[in-house]
Amino acid sequence: IGAVALFLPIIFGQNINGNQNWIPLGPFTLQPSEFAKLALILYCALQLRKHLERKAKGLQSNAIGMVSIGTVGFLLLILAGRDLGTAIIVAGIVFGMLFISGVNLKVLLSISGIFAAVGLALAVTNPARLRRFSAVIDPFAPEIYKLAGWQPAHSLMSLASGGLFGVGIGASKQKWANLAEAHTDFIFSVIGEELGLLGTLTVVFLFATLIYAIFRVAITTKDLFQKYVVTGIGCWIILQVLVNLMTVVGIIPVIGVTLPFISYGGSSLVANCLAIAFVLNVARREPDFKAARQARKKVK
Repeated sequence: IGAVALFLPIIFGQNINGNQNWIPLGPFTLQPSEFAKLALILYCALQLRKHLERKAKGLQSNAIGMVSIGTVGFLLLILAGRDLGTAIIVAGIVFGMLFISGVNLKVLLSISGIFAAVGLALAVTNPARLRRFSAVIDPFAPEIYKLAGWQPAHSLMSLASGGLFGVGIGASKQKWANLAEAHTDFIFSVIGEELGLLGTLTVVFLFATLIYAIFRVAITTKDLFQKYVVTGIGCWIILQVLVNLMTVVGIIPVIGVTLPFISYGGSSLVANCLAIAFVLNVARREPDFKAARQARKKVK
């Protein structure tokens, strides 16, 4: 289902900012890759559970081989839509799930090196992506500023002008025509300008709390399938947050990754909510959670 969803934009997709991963549905647009992330997590979790079951029976099994077909297929379909950012997130999710399953770290780092080389080759062979790498070094350089340097430069301006307490909600100047994609990829910059350093630290703290809670559920659950799915969801959230924040502060090139639950976009929001709903469902089944609920009811 996830593969079919990723194949649809290639045929019926709408090109937005060089990426063809949206499907027009009347007045709305759907981004199948957001839902495909969850589909891939479910697929990998099922395959990794089968892998451990085969190992327990003394049968020969390879975790990387079990998940490679689906993962490579997903990555190729995503790259066909020119969405390098989503491809990086998907590869990172699978990496995290394989690491949790016990795959040797050296093997994973070797595979990551291959993927990094491929990603670098894709960036170097594309003039627009190459300019984005140049913008990381100095977005204010005259030959870069009005091209690839515009977004990171105005993102830094927005964060810097916020100070400690910000200029006030709705009072951002950069979001009015200066900062491109202020409502999606660079929403964190607007938060920094309007709510200041305290606002941005609050957002980071809330994400850290959410990620901690997700991995805590993954550690406590006994069911292997649920453990792997929750782990994949945790990797998904942490990777997307890190990539977005590093883009906003100019550590990495602009690759178009939204900030979960905050950036504008219905597909992203619904997919994120579905993922958190799965985590909550797993948590509700845990004995400790049930005991805490019973104790709370007795107190009331």
